[in-house]
Amino acid sequence: MMDLDLSLYLVLDPVQCGGHARSLEVAQAALEGGATIVQLRAPEWHKRAWLALASDLLPITRRHGVPLIINDHVDVALACGADGVHIGQKDLPPEFARKLLGPEALIGLSVSNEREVDDANLLGSVIDYVGVGPVFDTPTKPDASAALGIDGTASLCARSLHPAVTIGGIQLGNAADVKRAGPGGIAVVSAICRAADPRLAARQLREIT
Repeated sequence: MMDLDLSLYLVLDPVQCGGHARSLEVAQAALEGGATIVQLRAPEWHKRAWLALASDLLPITRRHGVPLIINDHVDVALACGADGVHIGQKDLPPEFARKLLGPEALIGLSVSNEREVDDANLLGSVIDYVGVGPVFDTPTKPDASAALGIDGTASLCARSLHPAVTIGGIQLGNAADVKRAGPGGIAVVSAICRAADPRLAARQLREIT
């Protein structure tokens, strides 16, 4: 299993980046700037496009010693040899993801309320971390739960027995406030994917985390 460092968690959205080739450039720049983990999330793409991009991303993340996580799709993770998956409350149950991926895979689970955190706590080593959010309202995931705010985020992070990464509307201007809520790291999408200089954006965020 690769080391898990949630400090600066890049959720790479190829639509926001501007396509396959630009996504590779953004990932490379973000890793040079200090991103510690990369998740591929492409809800608008079909699985063959996911697989093609993931297969091209993997050598880049491996060169930097950083895990590549696939959002939702265990089959894509298996096919490309990614380091793990991040799954939501309506996706394949974590126990089955663990059976398919094996003991060395990294598995994250999204949580947005106390009940989901308590259920995640019962999973023990089936999962490796939780994604807490959304902290703020976010246009990148219109079906997300209601925003937790800083206090709600802090409460769920403290309640979790697993390392927590926060997500949802996090930008350079509010990242320090989110970090004070006590997570192991922050996850960003547009703050890096849409940045004119992804390397600089990652470096500035990494200084906070």
